[in-house]
Amino acid sequence: MKRLLRNALVLAATAALAPAVLLLLFRFVDPPTTAFMTLTQRELADNGQDTTLYQHWVPIDSIAACMPLAVVASEDQTFPEHHGFAWGAIEKALAANARGSGTRGASTITQQTAKNLFLWPARSYIRKAIEAYVTLWMNLIWSKARVLEVYLNVAQFGPRVFGVDQAARRFFNVAPGQLTKRQCATLAAVLPAPTEYDAARPGPHVAGRVSWIMRQMTNLGPAYLDSALKR
Repeated sequence: MKRLLRNALVLAATAALAPAVLLLLFRFVDPPTTAFMTLTQRELADNGQDTTLYQHWVPIDSIAACMPLAVVASEDQTFPEHHGFAWGAIEKALAANARGSGTRGASTITQQTAKNLFLWPARSYIRKAIEAYVTLWMNLIWSKARVLEVYLNVAQFGPRVFGVDQAARRFFNVAPGQLTKRQCATLAAVLPAPTEYDAARPGPHVAGRVSWIMRQMTNLGPAYLDSALKR
């Protein structure tokens, strides 16, 4: 029994520390793939389709400055100040969900990066708990600049398209450093449903989101992320 207990404790400690070890590695080494990419390839294979994904890593300095600003304006406007969690948004989401007024999300870019790297898309309390645990470590180990860099390189922008480099080239035929403000806003606009929305041919809903994101970018200002992007 003592041996079993000791082995169980060792396994528990290993599982608990595994995210920290991987995040420390990924602070310096670009992740070769993500859980979401692997899941997408598995689904394509199950449907008898080609499993090729389009993703190419680029440093954040090679990405147009409007792109990180667009995703922050769209997804997480308190990103420069929070420590991985937007508690005000979480409280509002819990209140809205308790009222039964629809499922409202409150995930920060840090949480979304943790989910994309290590977890799965289904909603569950277990997944959210693991996501929160990984987010705590990510906030401790990574800089804000690293979070944004990884997020922009692994976020899904289309059915097979991951990362801003391939999104810029395939949807707009430009390098990621040449994206215009509207193009950045368009890519940010499809993030909530990248397999349903088309950045190359945005419908009325996406077009409306683009206009809103561009106004938010103007309100925040071009220097809004300057402090966050200092490594």
